[in-house]
Amino acid sequence: MSERAAPFYCPYCGDEDLRPSEQGHGAWECAACNRAFQLKFLGLLARGLQTDDAGGDET
Repeated sequence: MSERAAPFYCPYCGDEDLRPSEQGHGAWECAACNRAFQLKFLGLLARGLQTDDAGGDET
């Protein structure tokens, strides 16, 4: 099994100085803004992506 992907930047300040947190699986700490956050995969959407025939954005 492969390793899980790590975030590239902090979702709050955008800095790249991230470290895994001891709080549990998917938890990260940002050294730049001193915030901790957790990433969690919720699942796949049943409907998937659909395109609008009128040329609008994907939903």
